[in-house]
Amino acid sequence: MKTQPRARRVLTVDIGGSHVKVLLSDMKPARGNERRVDSNPTLTPAQMIKGVRDMTKDWEFDAVAMGYPGVVAHGQPSVEPHNLGKGWVKFDYVKALGKPVRIINDAAMQAIGSYEGGRMLFLGLGTGLGSAMILNGVIAPMELGHLPYCKDRTFEEFVGIAGLTRLGKKQWRVAVFDVVERLRVALEVEYVVLGGGNLAKLKELPPGTRAGDNSNAFKGGFRLWNEEPWASDLEHATAPSQPRNKSS
Repeated sequence: MKTQPRARRVLTVDIGGSHVKVLLSDMKPARGNERRVDSNPTLTPAQMIKGVRDMTKDWEFDAVAMGYPGVVAHGQPSVEPHNLGKGWVKFDYVKALGKPVRIINDAAMQAIGSYEGGRMLFLGLGTGLGSAMILNGVIAPMELGHLPYCKDRTFEEFVGIAGLTRLGKKQWRVAVFDVVERLRVALEVEYVVLGGGNLAKLKELPPGTRAGDNSNAFKGGFRLWNEEPWASDLEHATAPSQPRNKSS
């Protein structure tokens, strides 16, 4: 009788504009279990890695899933982040952590953890506007926040933290409802999941949406290594420092 392989013990790293948070896959996602360090607009990948290594000195794990706040191509950041420091694109994460690493856009990672089938749009109301779609199990990371919206400003400049500061909470809520409805209709999704640190500032949810949970980012990271179809989709999507077979 064929035995099922042991599930990998995965360390998920959720990189945000305010915090870098970590959790192991055999821990329940809860505020008391996750560990975090502060993030800032000058945070470099080397500083992030040092923070992660310091936080996880007493943890054993087989692999790492990393949610990156920017564009990811072929398992590696391809554009420097808007809300962090520089040096993320060419950094060797596998070498720095000494473990296999899978990197995905942070909104896409939270979307995977929030997904319950069908056609879903995930929008993260945080420092900016994170976005990703999942269409019947196929993940499509997106950068909707940088599209033009109104008065020469982007969606992100209205519903991200800059918009909240400029507009005030009442008008920011109006903008969130309008942006969500525009994107829901334009992309023809069955439902929208809202996440991010500013979700709690909404008094009620826009039509056709449900509230996500920031802990779903951890769940999405665990799924990247241990659940189909996510694991198979990213089979060849990491490891700039892993040696190649010279005959290939």
